[in-house]
This record gives sequence, C-alpha cells and structure tokens, in this order.
Amino acid sequence: MAETGRDAAGEAEVVIGALGHLGDGIAETPDGAIFVPFALPGERVRVRNIGEGRAELLSVLTPAPERASPPCRHFGTCGGCALQHIEAATYRNWKREQVAAALSARGLGIDVDPLVPAVPRSRRRATLAATRTKKGVTIGYYGRASHTIVAIAECPLVVPEIERALEGLAHLVEPGLSRKGRAALAVTATETGLDVAVSGGKEIDGPLRAQLARRATAIDLARLAWNGELIAERRAPQVTLSGLRVSPPPGAFLQATAEGEAALVRFVLEAVGGAKRVADLFAGCGTFTAALARRAAVLAVEGEKPQLAALDRALRAQGPALGLKPVELLTRDLFRRPMLPSDLEKIDAVVFDPPRAGAAAQVEMLARSSVPLIVAVSCNPATFARDARLLVDGGYRLLRVTPVDQFLWSPHIELVGLFRRE
Repeated sequence: MAETGRDAAGEAEVVIGALGHLGDGIAETPDGAIFVPFALPGERVRVRNIGEGRAELLSVLTPAPERASPPCRHFGTCGGCALQHIEAATYRNWKREQVAAALSARGLGIDVDPLVPAVPRSRRRATLAATRTKKGVTIGYYGRASHTIVAIAECPLVVPEIERALEGLAHLVEPGLSRKGRAALAVTATETGLDVAVSGGKEIDGPLRAQLARRATAIDLARLAWNGELIAERRAPQVTLSGLRVSPPPGAFLQATAEGEAALVRFVLEAVGGAKRVADLFAGCGTFTAALARRAAVLAVEGEKPQLAALDRALRAQGPALGLKPVELLTRDLFRRPMLPSDLEKIDAVVFDPPRAGAAAQVEMLARSSVPLIVAVSCNPATFARDARLLVDGGYRLLRVTPVDQFLWSPHIELVGLFRRE
C-alpha cells in the first residue's frame, strides 16, 4: 500500500517508489504522485502534504539500506545539496541513469559510460547569498525552494580556500548591503587567490569604494568587482588551462572543478584524435583551446568579448613557448549567428560547450554540415539530448556518452558525447 489515511494535521505515511530527476523521492498516492525531499526508494516515511504535489519529510520510519549519514550539518536546511543522504555507489548509478533517461526520451538508445565521480571539497567556484541584519551579515545559500538565506559555517563542496573565507567575505560586503536588499557573491578560487564578483549591492560611491578596497586587502582577495565595476585587483586572477595561464575577466565561465575539467579535456582530445583543424565553439576563455592547439590548428569562437580577449592575451604571451599550432579567434554570438555549414567546410572536428540552454540554433547548422566529427559538452542532459537528436536526424551517429560529475550531491551533471557523420 502506498499511503495510509491522512490524519487531521494532513500527515500521512507513504512508501517511496522511485527517485525523481531532481533527487526527490516519489510516492504514488490515491491523489496522485507526491515528491518528498530527502527520501529514498523503498522507504516508509511520514510526511506532511504542503500542496502542489509536494510534501515535507517528517520522519523516516523504515530506512533504505542505501541511506547514508550526511557529511554536512547544514544539510536539509541549506538548499545547496539534495543528495547527501544516499550512499556513493547508488548516487553515482542514479546520476548515470538520469543521462540515459534523457537520451531515451529522445529515442537515443546508447549504453552510457560509468560516471566520472566528483570528490568533496573540489568545487572551485560558488555563488553565495548575503543580506544585512540587525546582528550583522548573514552569508550562505538559499534554503530549499525558499528565499531565506541559510547561514553556513562550513561547506564540504567547495575547496578549502573558499570555506576559510566565509567569515571574511561577510565582513567584506557588510558596508555595501542594505537591510532590504540581497547580494550574490560569485567566488572563484584561482591560482593567485580568490576572485569575487558581487551583484545586488548598494551603488558605488567614493567612500564605499574605499571601504570595499580596504576590506578586500584585509582578506587578501586577488580581485573584487562590485555590480560589474572593478574595485580592487591586487593580483590578476589566474587559471591554467592545459598549460596556458589565463587571467579571466570577472564572472567568466570556468568549469566547476579542476578534476572535472581534466576529465572533459581527456575525453575531447581522445575523441578528436588526429584532426588537423578543429573549431572550438563557445570557447570561453579557452577551456579546450590550448589542449586542442597542441595537435591541431584551432578556430575558437566565443560571443563574450572579454573572455575571448583574455584568451587572446594568453596565447600571444605564451603560445610560442608552448609550441601551440595556430589559433584563430572569432567573436560571434552563436545563438543569433551560428556558424554555417559553409563556414565549417575545412573543419575536421567541432567541439562545442554551450550554456545550460544548449545550442539548438548552432546544432541545426552542424546537422547540415559535412564535419566528420563533433564533440558536444553539456551541463544539462535534457538539452544535450535535444541537440543530439538534431545531429542524429541530420546523419550523425552518437557513439559515446560519458557523464562527469562536477556538482556533487546535486541533480546537476556534466556530460560529453561523441558524434561521427555516417
């Protein structure tokens, strides 16, 4: 039986039948399916219905063998993680199954590779929320499905440099916050220190600029940007991308973990093989560019001018010493002006790594092209599957898909796929 009768308080006992794609347990009831956070398949749990097909977990009456003790004391209130309560092997299998399910929904049956796992304390970027209160500054993550900021004193997701800076970051933003507003802090751990970009704070004036600069120095930030304006840069933030040292602009895209990035680069290089000319689309600051340029001429295309400019500076300064083959840079909005089949006639392989929305417009053009090999990197299985369907319908064969976990204990997942024209 899936559900006992509800009592006067709207509470009931249910049995969890499956784990949904967002990590919630799913129980079938006479009134339809309900989603229960932090519950696992096979568990009998007591819940309180909160409406719209969702329920609050009150207690676990019969725990599943796969249940594990969460490693973080903030789990359950902080909205940063959804799956710390599940043991590692089951968690990895579930993530792999999410990729397979997304592909199957588009009629793409393929044996998905085992998940490349993530490890704790490996996230090198995080977005924190902060607000000012009577007692000071609350800094942390938003609660689950909530606008409440949960103050955190630790985070087993992020690299130690970010975790150690939490108190200092709260002190940093305090003069720039109002009691009514909330700020977002995009924090990136680089090789030269923390790079912090704050949005949503007070407008900058002379006294605030001076205060923020002093506080950035006090906690030894590499760089601080505030509402898009550079406040202090004591050291240029630096990341090494396959041997190329790049100083990205504030807010630039960077793969979430160094280990995940290395796994993606390995897959891309293996897939591209001996291609002589490669197009690197949505190139960003060059996640794959330098690695590809060690063996092939590269056309790197990116819509964000500051990111491409950072890559250009690095290539000019270091490319000759690294022995890189020619790299041509092209600024182009691939959502509005995708590369056409005629632009790709001399290209042996295409690598593309778009945002979560995918690259439907560009993929439509790729599907009409004669490019022999395509390597697609994605952080969204649903849009990857949609784009993969377009390529397959255009005459490509999906040969391999590898999920790479960079978002530990969350439902998000990176993946990379290889396509060959039939």
